[in-house]
Amino acid sequence: MQNLENNNSEQIFNRRRLLKGGLAFAGTLVLPEITNASPLQSLQALDKTKPGHRKLGKLEVSSIGLGVQNMHRTYQTTIPSRPEMINIIRKAYDNGITLFDTAEAYGPFECERILGEATSSFRDKIVIETKYGWNIDQKTGQRLPGLNSQPNHIKEVVEGMLKRLRTDRIDLLYQHRVDPAVPIEDVVGAIKDLINEGKVLHYGLSEPGEQTVRRAHAIHPVTAIQNEYSLLWRGPEKTIIPLCEELGIGFVCWSPLGVGFLTGAIDENTRFAPGDIRGMESRFAPENLPNNLPLVKLLQGWAQKKQATPGQISLAWLLAQKPWIVPIPGTTQMVHMQENLGAADIKFSADELKLFNQELSGISVKGMRLPQMVLNFSDVEAPAKE
Repeated sequence: MQNLENNNSEQIFNRRRLLKGGLAFAGTLVLPEITNASPLQSLQALDKTKPGHRKLGKLEVSSIGLGVQNMHRTYQTTIPSRPEMINIIRKAYDNGITLFDTAEAYGPFECERILGEATSSFRDKIVIETKYGWNIDQKTGQRLPGLNSQPNHIKEVVEGMLKRLRTDRIDLLYQHRVDPAVPIEDVVGAIKDLINEGKVLHYGLSEPGEQTVRRAHAIHPVTAIQNEYSLLWRGPEKTIIPLCEELGIGFVCWSPLGVGFLTGAIDENTRFAPGDIRGMESRFAPENLPNNLPLVKLLQGWAQKKQATPGQISLAWLLAQKPWIVPIPGTTQMVHMQENLGAADIKFSADELKLFNQELSGISVKGMRLPQMVLNFSDVEAPAKE
């Protein structure tokens, strides 16, 4: 057993060394060919994105990813079949999805385990992104108050992630929420250590404050920002999406289907089970739902025009906003995963998009996207480095 563990450790070490060395060697082959090119020509020469794929910074992924958040427990608090969750993940890969999103907080730990088991046979052909940052006991999984992005804690979390995900590296590691007690310079310093060790390849931030993104990016390039963004919540359009465009950062949309609302699954008579967070979101309160349902009617009308579903129209609209925006709808239903993937084939002409946005402009959404106690963790700036 000890020899097997030693062999595995040696293989992991050699793989990391090969990865780092291979990138350096590739640089010596590619760079001389574009040395005399303009910056734009250089980018064009390097941009060989596959059809159906997009770039988050320099990281290539499928244009639609799969969110692995509720595979341990649904919004309705039911426990899905673990074998079926594994089947959905594997079928997603078979159908072209290469970006899989999870977090240590989902379970805690359990969704990382499900994803690791499901993807072990094709690990090298996909991009796994996960997140740290909540204050979770790494031995027991107990949720403790607040956040924890202390550098030593980040490194401890990553070691557990690697085991649960059955991998030797994390392709994209996000800070789940900005820690108001830890300077972002210290956080990025820890991430850089992990990158140098080959345990992390890229990093990002979720729901961060603008200045924190700028400070982090100045130390080491940020690959992606992950925020809630959909037709139901368009807050990132104000600051974060323009910031991503300015700095060359990719944008990943969590909850791109408005936790099911944009698919037509919720109507004015919907009430939520105890424990379902949607019952705590005032946008779904009985007094606000009638005001917000015209958004679903808009999607249903366009779904008929485009021979699609409302959910597909919602995802296609997100894809039409910027070429570096990637939605990651989550699901525990095979049919929904396949439906979501079909959104990549739906295109808006310039005239169609203009008309859609004109109709959209007449609709206003009432109610908050999350309970205030959860919103307090978003748009936070990390403290200054002393």
